[in-house]
Amino acid sequence: MIRTKAVIKYLGYILLFNSLFLFISAAISFFNHEQSLNALLISALTCSILGSLLHFSTKQYGELNFHEGLAISVVGWFITCIAGMLPYLIWGGEFNSVPNALFESVSGYTTTGATILNDVEALPKGLLFWRSSTSFIGGVGIVLFVLLILPEKRGAMSSFYRAEVSSLSKMSFTIRSRHILRIIATVYFSLIISQIILLKAAGMNLFDATCHSLTTVSTSGFSTKNASIAAYDSVWIEMIITFFMLISSMHFGLIYGTMARKKYNLFSSRPTRMYVVVILIGIILIALQLTNDQYYGFWESFRIAAFQVVSLTSTTGYATVDTAAWPIFSILILIYFSVQCGMVGSTAGGIKFDRIYLFFGSVKKQLKLILHPEGMYVVRMDKQVIDQKLEMQIMAFMILYILTFSLTALLLTAMDIDGTTAFSVSIATLGNVGPGFGGVSSMGNYNHLPDAAKYILSANMLLGRLEIMNVFALFMMISLKRKR
Repeated sequence: MIRTKAVIKYLGYILLFNSLFLFISAAISFFNHEQSLNALLISALTCSILGSLLHFSTKQYGELNFHEGLAISVVGWFITCIAGMLPYLIWGGEFNSVPNALFESVSGYTTTGATILNDVEALPKGLLFWRSSTSFIGGVGIVLFVLLILPEKRGAMSSFYRAEVSSLSKMSFTIRSRHILRIIATVYFSLIISQIILLKAAGMNLFDATCHSLTTVSTSGFSTKNASIAAYDSVWIEMIITFFMLISSMHFGLIYGTMARKKYNLFSSRPTRMYVVVILIGIILIALQLTNDQYYGFWESFRIAAFQVVSLTSTTGYATVDTAAWPIFSILILIYFSVQCGMVGSTAGGIKFDRIYLFFGSVKKQLKLILHPEGMYVVRMDKQVIDQKLEMQIMAFMILYILTFSLTALLLTAMDIDGTTAFSVSIATLGNVGPGFGGVSSMGNYNHLPDAAKYILSANMLLGRLEIMNVFALFMMISLKRKR
């Protein structure tokens, strides 16, 4: 049973949290004497008033059950994305319609980094900061951020955490949820602050360094420049961003273990080592072809390939070149990484490498059972035995994931969108990757797509961020409730 008023109370918290960043963005706009001040201030006041009404008009509730936590998690993302589009819609410009404003808002919060903007640099600093803030909030998750500032309530904490974090992500944590949230926040803020310092030292101004750090560690890829990272034409900036994209696509629990010099860390984790090896293989293969086809010299090919592979694998989506002009072999490798993406427990989207790793473990187990039907075999990850229920859950997720982007591509082709673009944007939005190929290449945008397509792709981004299963589980729960 779901207590509607309990859900509403926590949605109020979420709106109030968003209003905080809207006020910060408005302050930046005020100090820079920008015309975006009204749009940001009106949006901030709207969110704070609605949030206060929702929160203070309902009484205090005790422990929440899992169904309530699930409802708050899913509905909270919808409410957040609608609130986030307000400053865009009021500002106007290229955000001249609800589909455009909603798409940009959803893209930021889900850390997809896809944009409808033809001219990013035309936006005032206040709106650019708000755009980066949505990615910052969405990186860890609006619900998890709210949990950090709420009073400790075991029921609420457990329900939210179970709804927001996948079972596979929790395997690297053996401690209670409040401590886990603090670990995630520690790693998140440490990476962002470190990157700001390094980018500033590499020659980026403080505002750009802050915005790019917020959207690198959150693996969003929103840039303050039309040409993305190519605009800086700096090897050092590329190297710094490549490193932080890679680190941010790994399990935050393992990053914390490495920082705290614990036994279980990035170096001791076999899936993490395999993840890096697969990325290196992809980089080398692309670099060799680019060199062979005389696009660039070998070392330049390696540098460019490394940036693009890590950018798509981490689902950040920054660019230094237009990959749409690359050979088909290299493009297919990049498409694979857009499907695989980063690791569980990170800010990256996609199927996740860990699931693919366990999928092949399950295949190996089934092959052994064919040869020895009476045998007893298990799938392991870093010496932990994977429960058969989790195995089935991973298989169901992967099948549902493939069906979802296939259906999305089919719907887009019915709108006269070419096959390459339709297939590419379906993968790029569901995986929260951002750039694709065809009409939405790394140096392109989504502005030219029909409004109906923008609505579908906005839903796709949310499905990807919520890892599909939670959304369908909520709909199933509601439909079963109605039948009773």
